[in-house]
Amino acid sequence: MRTLPRVPLISIVAGVATVLLTACGSPASNVSSASPTATASQRVTVVASTNVYGDIAKQIGGDKVEVVSIISDPSQDPHSFEANTQTQLQLTKAKVIIENGGGYDDFVDTMLKAAGSSAQVLNAVTVSGKTPVGGVLNEHIWYDFPSVGKLTDEIAGALSKADPTGASLYTANAAAFKDKLQTLQKQESEIATTAKGQGVLITEPVPLYMLEACGLVNRTPEKFSEAIEEGGDVSPRLLQETLALLTGKKVVALAYNEQTSGPETEKLKQAAQDNGVAVVPVTETMPQGKDYIGWMNGNLAALRTTVSR
Repeated sequence: MRTLPRVPLISIVAGVATVLLTACGSPASNVSSASPTATASQRVTVVASTNVYGDIAKQIGGDKVEVVSIISDPSQDPHSFEANTQTQLQLTKAKVIIENGGGYDDFVDTMLKAAGSSAQVLNAVTVSGKTPVGGVLNEHIWYDFPSVGKLTDEIAGALSKADPTGASLYTANAAAFKDKLQTLQKQESEIATTAKGQGVLITEPVPLYMLEACGLVNRTPEKFSEAIEEGGDVSPRLLQETLALLTGKKVVALAYNEQTSGPETEKLKQAAQDNGVAVVPVTETMPQGKDYIGWMNGNLAALRTTVSR
């Protein structure tokens, strides 16, 4: 079996410029107003590989957690992220660590081996139970709401273990967050009744779990999306085969990963625009000013508009 990791080997060099580790500051609207605000020394330190998991942890932990998201720049390709000594220091201090797994953020495991950390480590892919299909694993778990629901429970459990006094709060916040996930899943089902198997083209399998839940069918030649994700070459013949799906209007939308564009994907985007095919932009990390639920609501709204055209 083969996964699709593209995370580069890490170069940890003393004195290298510090990566800006941004604490996720998304609003935790589901946190009880009656809960006491913990001091900095009382908060549970959580380190997440991306701001997606950082926001989810914040929604569950509220003021009782201190969250650091290692990758938070929406313009950065997470696959090409290179961690450094500051990253390792943050991981060493964490009580709870949330990684995606599946080859997506291998730098976390690599650094933990060197750090001797005793933190609880949650691996989203492992928690999801997802396995490779046809030898390929789609590691973009955060676009699969049932998997995010499972991870939510695991985060609440890990926080409760680290801070037993806050267990009831973490459990309540997790339940409230899962209710919001159920609302997102309901939207997917509603879109699916309209989509009825319409075809879509993707530049990478980032949103594939969501697209499939919305009743859309991926028409992308497998070798094309595989080459794009692995950073390999796309043959002229394969590119023309993929472009024909747009020029022939055999798909209703192009799901375009804005964080990993290149000459081939730009040609697809232009072809979609030239032929009146909807371009649905997607990202791997959370856009600035958004929380997870708001972000996913926006993605679903775009898909709803697309299938209703």
